[in-house]
Amino acid sequence: MFFLAIHHFIIYNTSSMKEKISVIGAGNVGATTAELIVRDGFADVVLFDVHEGIARGKALDISEACPLWSSPATVRGTAYFEDTAGSDIIIITAGFPRKPGMSRDDLLHANADVIKEVTAGTVQYSPDAIIIVVTNPMDVMAYAALRVSRFERKRVVGMGGVLDSARFRTFVSMEMGVSPQDVEALVLGGHGDQMVPMPRFTTVKGIPITELLNDDTINHIIERTRNGGAEIVGLLKTGSAFYAPAASSVQMAKAILFDEKRLLPCSAYLDGEYGTAGMFVGVPVVLGGNGVEKIVDLELTTEERAMFDRSASAVRAMVDTLKLP
Repeated sequence: MFFLAIHHFIIYNTSSMKEKISVIGAGNVGATTAELIVRDGFADVVLFDVHEGIARGKALDISEACPLWSSPATVRGTAYFEDTAGSDIIIITAGFPRKPGMSRDDLLHANADVIKEVTAGTVQYSPDAIIIVVTNPMDVMAYAALRVSRFERKRVVGMGGVLDSARFRTFVSMEMGVSPQDVEALVLGGHGDQMVPMPRFTTVKGIPITELLNDDTINHIIERTRNGGAEIVGLLKTGSAFYAPAASSVQMAKAILFDEKRLLPCSAYLDGEYGTAGMFVGVPVVLGGNGVEKIVDLELTTEERAMFDRSASAVRAMVDTLKLP
């Protein structure tokens, strides 16, 4: 009896302390994000979409997999913002995906309207949440979410840098024939075609790739990283990447929920760092329980600075086009 009492006490307290994440958008990225969270069992999920049947159907499908994963988490599909109330994290994936021939920038105005609507709809019920923005063009959408939410800057963060760096790591591992686990990479700048992969901060077991690969090979990997999303869009024909973006979002969510203090490349609102202010750009940050807890301001070479400034200028041009307050 004593054992059973303790057993029930532990279960009760574990379930009552579970965190809540709302994933906004039940498309491929959103549904896969929800699946990964629930499979790991570290938070309950609300999957929101304006098409209620899609959200509820995918949530039910994921729920029916939980017994097979031995997951204690729950997932609920909804089209009502009220159901997202009390979220610790809001992951925004809603929007229109890229199609062949489209750049991330082509999605600007259509997705800005979506971001403004879903941000306003969720933050009224979760005023203490941290927002992770996935929707493209991601840096500008993060800016829109910040303006609409009126949150302090550390509580809104964009996902792009984690994804871009994962792609860089993948292509380095493929080129060298080594495990991707042994590769660490850094990509700065906007999540677009002018992103700035950083070879001197990219290593294999601590060895910079500049010591392991020739310049032509490194430049090839950089260009493939910049075009990583477009390469997948071109292959799929009818959609865009979703497995790696979802996994990137989940890594960020874990860093926040478990206060991991992870040093990750994320899109953060800059206020003078890197000589840039008033917009989101990809930089290394310490991501923890309070969101973006620190921005690591690296000393860049002249060439790196020029590439970073060009990338930041492209983001600023899109922000100015939106004319957000």
